[in-house]
Amino acid sequence: MRYNRLAVFGFMQAVRLCHLNPWGRLFGRGASSSAHATLVFNDSGKELFRVGLAGFGGFCKGEEKALHRTRGMQSLKFRGYLAALMLLLAPITLESQTTAPEPPPIFLGTAWYPEQWPESRWEADLRLMQQAGMHLVRLGEFAWSRMEPSEGQYELDWLDHAVAAAAQHGIYTVLGTPTAAPPAWLTQKYPETLRMEEDGRRAEHGNRQQFNFANSKYRELARKIAEQMAKRFGHNPYVLGWQIDNEYADVSFDPDTKAQFQQWLRTRYGTLENLNAAWTTAYWSETYFDWNQIPVQTRYGNPGLLLSWKRFVSDTWRSYQKNQMDAIRANCNARQFITTNTMGWFDGFDHYTVEQDLDLAAWDDYVGQGHLDPAKNGAADDLTRGFKRKNFWIMETQPGFVNWAGVNNALDKGEVRAMAWHNVGHGADAVSYWQWRSALNGQEEYHGTLLGSDGTPVPLYSEVQQLGAEFAKAGALLAGTSPKSEVAVLHSYDSRWAIQWQKHNRDYDPVAELVSYYRPLRAISQSIDVLQPTDSLDQYRLVVAPGLNVLSHAAAKNLIEYVRQGGHLVLGQRSGMKNDDNGLQPEGQPGPLAELLGGRVTQYYALVDPVPVTGRFGASQGKLWAELLSADNQEVEVLATYGNSNGWLDGKPAAITRKVGKGRITYIGAWLDDAGMTAAARWMTEVSGVKPALGPVPDGVEVYPRYGARGAAYILVNFSNTPQTVALPSRMTDVLEGGSKRSVSLPRYGVAVLSATRE
Repeated sequence: MRYNRLAVFGFMQAVRLCHLNPWGRLFGRGASSSAHATLVFNDSGKELFRVGLAGFGGFCKGEEKALHRTRGMQSLKFRGYLAALMLLLAPITLESQTTAPEPPPIFLGTAWYPEQWPESRWEADLRLMQQAGMHLVRLGEFAWSRMEPSEGQYELDWLDHAVAAAAQHGIYTVLGTPTAAPPAWLTQKYPETLRMEEDGRRAEHGNRQQFNFANSKYRELARKIAEQMAKRFGHNPYVLGWQIDNEYADVSFDPDTKAQFQQWLRTRYGTLENLNAAWTTAYWSETYFDWNQIPVQTRYGNPGLLLSWKRFVSDTWRSYQKNQMDAIRANCNARQFITTNTMGWFDGFDHYTVEQDLDLAAWDDYVGQGHLDPAKNGAADDLTRGFKRKNFWIMETQPGFVNWAGVNNALDKGEVRAMAWHNVGHGADAVSYWQWRSALNGQEEYHGTLLGSDGTPVPLYSEVQQLGAEFAKAGALLAGTSPKSEVAVLHSYDSRWAIQWQKHNRDYDPVAELVSYYRPLRAISQSIDVLQPTDSLDQYRLVVAPGLNVLSHAAAKNLIEYVRQGGHLVLGQRSGMKNDDNGLQPEGQPGPLAELLGGRVTQYYALVDPVPVTGRFGASQGKLWAELLSADNQEVEVLATYGNSNGWLDGKPAAITRKVGKGRITYIGAWLDDAGMTAAARWMTEVSGVKPALGPVPDGVEVYPRYGARGAAYILVNFSNTPQTVALPSRMTDVLEGGSKRSVSLPRYGVAVLSATRE
């Protein structure tokens, strides 16, 4: 790009008049990298220096006043030169978008809150982050009062300086919109923006998430702050992306939100006749004659009403999110992603609904009390990866311990590192710790950090520093890789909600049911995808649907087609009981899949005591729940039967299967114990032709394959209590320790990253 020589001359004269020499004084301290611009003064395109536009403008404003007092008309010349410089720099900011180095393929990072500390402290923090191998910080998500101290007064220079300071240490930024914590002026001036509890009380200032997600005024103000941020940082080369809000959770029960829900119902059902029919409101004289008669119920009520409220909440969170996304996308570079941070198994809304507009899925991975359960935590990783069917980020994770569990024990030495590699193995391309350093006051003073309140590293820092070095070593191998699986486990928020509202056994937990299948299947296959039942299933040899209680026509059609195309579908207990309105299937359980199965559930029983189960899965016990199955087709094979229990189940089928062309459908009606589930998983994988990704490994050793264009990378983590040796199927390169190996030895929490790639 060529620059106007008159403007360049004017710039030089402005410098002379201001007596700002050397160059560093002109731009001041902490100029923003978003305003960095390259000035080219010769025809060969040689870069002579960079100028920080924000720093320049702020500094010279004072200088201009001084000149006006002392030099009279010379200040007019200065203003002319300054205007010329502004014109000169206008195209430069856009050109400088690509000046940042290529980001690392795997990020290690932390949540940093510079607004809580004097700017003189920032350099020490960032230097320690850099020494730990960190290349990522998340900023801003709780700083609304600092960004907008009064309505319409936006103060973003400090944030600009923080982004620039991080960039000087090779650290990239994800900016969080601050709408999870509105400032006091906002909720005081507009009290309708405060959410209302179910009992009619308004939330108050002093915590977070006190806002009303459905309120139009709040959305207006949220959009404005997001827009201001995007205009300032949307073309900053060191801003990788955006996090909308923080951990969506609390909803409002105010009259306006209720009216919006009633309108949502009207849109969905069209007429009250349709709604009354779908919900069978003739029961208990629940029939509605006007839309405004329909209440909001969340725990006990008509099942159709309960499910509709959850779906409304999901759609409302989606539109709340999109309100800010639209403002950002209108002002940012296409390379910047937009995400939000969800909370694993949290089911306050349907994540498939909310995530569909995002570029990237991310979640906050906290163990809380106890220690990492690789199966349950891994399933949550795979659930998150399934939202977008691609790699995801860990936006927050615990640095040792939390502050909100019953007992906030620390993870063992080595466990934090093992957990991070476990996440990467499941497809995480970033692991970021919450938080860098605790504020000196506030509700989370006891939460684990990487620096103490005195600003010095805590013992865990060295373990995270080791991670930083390892991520750097393994980054080239893992770049462009992701998990790939032959087995899928289906997950449905509708089904989880439906079971939670009508457990029939107080100890029944639909997440525990899913994990009871996931755990042994993953131990065998070493990789699993967790998907919703309407996703494409063509690539999978085996699809398992534990507790798919609510089965829509679209989902049923998808599953039937999968079986007819040669796949093996396994239905777990309580599957196919409800239709899309949370009503009982008129053809009985498993609804539209009964004909394909050639059998059905004749009756279900909540269990006080375990019931014996024998057959192809060996001798085991069923717990909590048992379904009496019937075989209505001669092609149906009984896999297992119940032993003596309540008389009704004695000798009756507990699991059945039927071949359908090249495909197969199986129904398991008992919640089998660990031994029974392990045997059942072995049978499922053998019948389906599923093989382990790497090969046999000792119990407690987790295998995480990631595949790319050049071949496979394998991450191994030993979660057993004793050292283990793993024999490899072929010679592989040990990326962390170096050398070519046929076996690796792993201490407790030991990690190996192995390359089987083609050069």
